[in-house]
Amino acid sequence: MEIEKVNIREKLESFIDYWNPRIAGKLNGQLIKMVKFKGEFIWHKHEKEDEMFLVIDGEFNMELKDKTILLSKGDFIIIPKGTEHRPVALHEVHVMLFEPETTLNTGDITDSNYTRHKLNEI
Repeated sequence: MEIEKVNIREKLESFIDYWNPRIAGKLNGQLIKMVKFKGEFIWHKHEKEDEMFLVIDGEFNMELKDKTILLSKGDFIIIPKGTEHRPVALHEVHVMLFEPETTLNTGDITDSNYTRHKLNEI
């Protein structure tokens, strides 16, 4: 396997759609995903996996059942398994996700508009 650097901005510039994560790397059973958000996602949870969201550019609210947390460029949040959550972005935001390979983007919910069973690699 050849070792190469990854340019986050180039990866994010390679697509324009929202709520459709792309695989940018793999690390010890974890996927490093790039995604763009705009608007409201669906409420969901992941029974077996924690998720980490790192804001590369922009800002969004992570809605939880008991509070809302604003995340801005340079911030990250870890959502523990079993925690119901919903990302909401008023404007386009660029996010890097760290998740186990088994993580379905909509967790315990299947939604024809948002669920991605097969992710593209960039």
